[in-house]
Amino acid sequence: MDRVVAIDLGAESGRVLTVTLTDDGFQQEEIHRFPNNPVQANGVLYWDVLRLWHEIQIGLDAAGSGAISIGLDAWGVDFALLDKAGQLVANPVHYRDARTNDVMNWVFERIPRQTIFERTGLQFMQLNTLYQLASMLRAKSSVLNAASTYLSIADLFLYWLGGKPVCEFTHATTTQFYNPREGNWDWETLGAIGAPLEIFPEIIQPGSQIGHYHDIPIIAPGTHDTASAVVGIPTMAEDFAYISSGTWSLVGLELNAPIINEAAYQANVTNEGGYAGTYRFLKNVSGMWLVQQSRATWKAIGREYNYDQLARIAENESPFMSFIDPDDPTFLAPGDMPARIREYCLHSGQPVPESDGQVIRTIYESLALKYRHVLERMSAASGKAFSRVHIIGGGSQNALLCQMTADAMGCPVYAGPSEATAIGNAMVQFISMGKIGSLAEARAILNRSTAMKIYEPKNKADWEEAYARFSKLAK
Repeated sequence: MDRVVAIDLGAESGRVLTVTLTDDGFQQEEIHRFPNNPVQANGVLYWDVLRLWHEIQIGLDAAGSGAISIGLDAWGVDFALLDKAGQLVANPVHYRDARTNDVMNWVFERIPRQTIFERTGLQFMQLNTLYQLASMLRAKSSVLNAASTYLSIADLFLYWLGGKPVCEFTHATTTQFYNPREGNWDWETLGAIGAPLEIFPEIIQPGSQIGHYHDIPIIAPGTHDTASAVVGIPTMAEDFAYISSGTWSLVGLELNAPIINEAAYQANVTNEGGYAGTYRFLKNVSGMWLVQQSRATWKAIGREYNYDQLARIAENESPFMSFIDPDDPTFLAPGDMPARIREYCLHSGQPVPESDGQVIRTIYESLALKYRHVLERMSAASGKAFSRVHIIGGGSQNALLCQMTADAMGCPVYAGPSEATAIGNAMVQFISMGKIGSLAEARAILNRSTAMKIYEPKNKADWEEAYARFSKLAK
């Protein structure tokens, strides 16, 4: 039996797992789980990467010996800068930090918005790496002046493990300065904003071996966590859509080429690189972030809930009271999310949710309806139809949200696995190490060994009426 170590870093928590390939499929064991807590210092929101590195080492020590390889994936868009000696110049800044406020227009003054999309095919979000980098250029950052190498967050940890200082393809495509037509960094856009071009390293393909941790090969899987999650979809079908559900909901379709056309531009959707020549045609939707922040707000005043309790109190509330657009800028920054939701409903002329259960039900119903709104536009822009939706990641364990999604979509929802990201990470490692022949073979193994829960749509008429109301708010 062959075993790999999969390190998965999410925006809320990280984990180190071992995944073993057996005659019965993939068997995973969580070795170490740890929180990923950002740190506010002197008005800046940072990632605590040294703490994460410490936790990764704890997990690797606990995993012991015997693994044939190690792989790591992490959240997208954020980055680290190294100096000429290969040392970290400064702690990486969090994508929710306020430094990107008003930066998009600064960039558009130098390159037209539509030109950027035609070059990169990426969704416009102020947290994109392009605008984080531009904020440093606009401020004439001394940190940037000291930089010799740019690495994504995942690439940084792979480098610290013993890998080469390179950028992996699936992560590079989240930056909004990767050109899929050229297969390289978008040098024109980077040059137009005055970026130091020499700091951007070689881009490698997922599945590449990039070094050794002691004597164990290091594999760069799909190092963007969504890329690994999509690998870990347990399906043999081709007509599927997916939702990788966590802090963000990544809602999309798996295609063989990017879709860069007027419909995709108008829908503000994205083309991110996948494994084995695929592209993730998707949209970032603010997902469980809204629930996480609501939970934190209530905990601070003495009302503590776990996620199962939140689902129960939401289920007991009346349906379709009010809706929000989960991607309204009001909800981007950390803070009192229940108060912002009430304010949004008040200003949009809807009943104001008062109880905690009403707030959570408003979030869940709005997410389910937003998923439909997004997928209808993505299907139209790509010409790809779908007959089922796979929900993977932590949100696949939320039975209420899964059922609401099936109801809103009007098609079956297949839920699981919850650790699709770590499993997808491991699957690429097994393929790279020659233990599995292809992505199709790996998915076949996963399909027969994964217990998925299927949610059939209900209450069609009520959800159609709700969608008509929601569509007036959605962007």
